[in-house]
Amino acid sequence: MRNAGNVRAKSAQYKTKMTIAPTFEKIYDSTALTRHELAQIAAAHQSVTFTKGEYLLQRGQVAKSYFCIEQGLVRSYVYDYEGQDITTGFVGDAEIAIDVVSLFQQVPAMENMHAITDIVAWKIDYPVFQQLFLEIPAFSEWGRTWMAQSLFRCKQRSVSMITDTATQRYLTLQQRHPRLLLQAPLKHVASYLGITDTSLSRIRKEVAKH
Repeated sequence: MRNAGNVRAKSAQYKTKMTIAPTFEKIYDSTALTRHELAQIAAAHQSVTFTKGEYLLQRGQVAKSYFCIEQGLVRSYVYDYEGQDITTGFVGDAEIAIDVVSLFQQVPAMENMHAITDIVAWKIDYPVFQQLFLEIPAFSEWGRTWMAQSLFRCKQRSVSMITDTATQRYLTLQQRHPRLLLQAPLKHVASYLGITDTSLSRIRKEVAKH
């Protein structure tokens, strides 16, 4: 089993007046951040790549960084009490792959994060993030906003798993993340939606008819 030890890293050589990668523009989208501050944040990241099947983080490891995904798809998953592989989330282009609890509490991760496709990303180590968080007030504001939005999406998903039908959950996923359905194996999408592969195939056929 391959892991992040095989990651190839190269420091981002950003300067204040240089063009900032679109990935950072999208992820750190905040009117409070100046171009200089955004360039400073971008420069703190390292370019990393993962091949399909590699792990960004494995259960039991303590997260030391988070990843801004430039291209590719990451899946997070756990094993249930029967040993079944259950998908808990997906992270795609211009999104952040992070285990919030493991990183900020510095405790062993309960989930696995692995590359469904080849991944091009930017990594920032936790101590560097902490320093920037303290030095740049607008970055702190961005962080609080990002966390609030993440908690909101998590709440929405937990309620949806109870109140929405499987078809409604599929349509919501299709509307919000159409590319995900093209990149992720159906078995992973099915477990994320809380249904069987057979049920997902039936739903896809019904949706296609309309």
